[in-house]
Amino acid sequence: MIDVGVVGLGKMGLSHLSMITAHPEVNVVGVCDATGYLLDVLSKYTGVRTFKDLDRMLDEARPQALIVATPTHLHAGMIRAAIERGIHIFCEKPLVIDPAESAVLTDAAAARGLVTQVGYHNRFVGAFREVHRLVGLGAIGSVNTALAEAYGPVVLKPSGHTWRSQRATGGGCLYDYAAHPLNLLTWYLGTPEAVSGSQLTSIFSTQIDDAVASTLHYPGGTAQIVANWSDESQRKMTTKVTLWGTHGRIYADRQEIQVYLRDTAPIPDGYGVGWNVRYTTELSEAPWFYLRGEEYSAQLDAFVRRIVDEAVEGENDFASAAVTDRVISMIGEDATRDGSRLTRTGSIRTQRPVKRGIGAAFRSLRVGS
Repeated sequence: MIDVGVVGLGKMGLSHLSMITAHPEVNVVGVCDATGYLLDVLSKYTGVRTFKDLDRMLDEARPQALIVATPTHLHAGMIRAAIERGIHIFCEKPLVIDPAESAVLTDAAAARGLVTQVGYHNRFVGAFREVHRLVGLGAIGSVNTALAEAYGPVVLKPSGHTWRSQRATGGGCLYDYAAHPLNLLTWYLGTPEAVSGSQLTSIFSTQIDDAVASTLHYPGGTAQIVANWSDESQRKMTTKVTLWGTHGRIYADRQEIQVYLRDTAPIPDGYGVGWNVRYTTELSEAPWFYLRGEEYSAQLDAFVRRIVDEAVEGENDFASAAVTDRVISMIGEDATRDGSRLTRTGSIRTQRPVKRGIGAAFRSLRVGS
């Protein structure tokens, strides 16, 4: 059994607590949060040990692994506290705000031989995993164009201040929404050479962006990222990815993957020339406990399995999440460089982009690990 502690009992923290408590190989030894009444309820009805101070929980409950589900600006300090005690870490995304700090924490955890993972759950969606497999097989050839999107109904009117509404605490569509499709792009295509035309648009918020658009430049082509968390037409977050290559095209969302293969393509088993459709349900194993989606259970199970197997390197580890942190930072810097400024157009505030050259001529687009 793996002894696990959880810090942060908001929406994702409570979800993680529910799932990890039901895991057959896990014993939850403590939970930590600043909200007293929530801790009182958990203690009364579950019997789990509760703490308001993280250091005290780590020292008294002595978990082997820690799930961090707090606002982003708190991640770094909590991760350092766990690393110093030799505790394995699962952290909600994004890893941290400063990409330089991501690199430091990645190296520190690796030096201690710790298992790390970041909650980019889309990598555990059957359809998105199949995209990665097919791109790695070269099924659609060299990728030259990509589009990654995320839409949802998070901010639909002017609202009060929360940690998500402040840039310094990790808020904004760029960090909270665009991070998901960006993480998929870096998984499929690696780190871009540059970004350009980045625009952060404030629709209802006053200090952070509600929509993001940017172009990522790779040696063999470009990828577009578009995200908007003020989209009332969506019932919940919707993530989509489309890749075009020399031998075909792939489209995927949470429900299915659509693959078009030319007669020049190396045809993988189970596929044929022309259109192919496979569904996430046939590409996913049933989880031991279902909440929010099978991918959420799958990622926690992967974390537990890696601890048991002492697999320091693995899916969604700190090293891979640090790549996404760097790209997020590149987009933020590109959107604000060279005197660009926030302007108001009607009721919409937009971040004017600075035009930049595309750079080197396209070559073969290499697939990242």
